[in-house]
Amino acid sequence: MDQVSAKHILVEHEHEAQDLISKLKDGTSFEELAQKFSKCPSGKNGGDLGPFGKGRMVPSFEEAAFALEVGNTSDPVKTQFGYHLIHRYE
Repeated sequence: MDQVSAKHILVEHEHEAQDLISKLKDGTSFEELAQKFSKCPSGKNGGDLGPFGKGRMVPSFEEAAFALEVGNTSDPVKTQFGYHLIHRYE
C-alpha cells in the first residue's frame, strides 16, 4: 500500500479529542466536527487531507493513518501539533 486517503481533526488537548469521539459515536459526522473544532486549515474542508504517501506526514500520524482499516477512525494520536483524530476513507 503506497498511499492512504484520510481526514483528520486537530485539537490541542486529549480530552477534547475524547469529547469528539463521543460526538462521533452519537452520530455527528466527522466532517461537521472537523469544520467546527479542528485547528488545522483542512478543517474547513471537513478535515480532508486527500491521498498521501509515506514520508509526507509526521511519523506518529503516518503510522496511525496507514494502520487504520478503511472507514475507521483512530483513537487520539499525539504529535507536536496537538491531538489528531484520523479517519481513513480510502
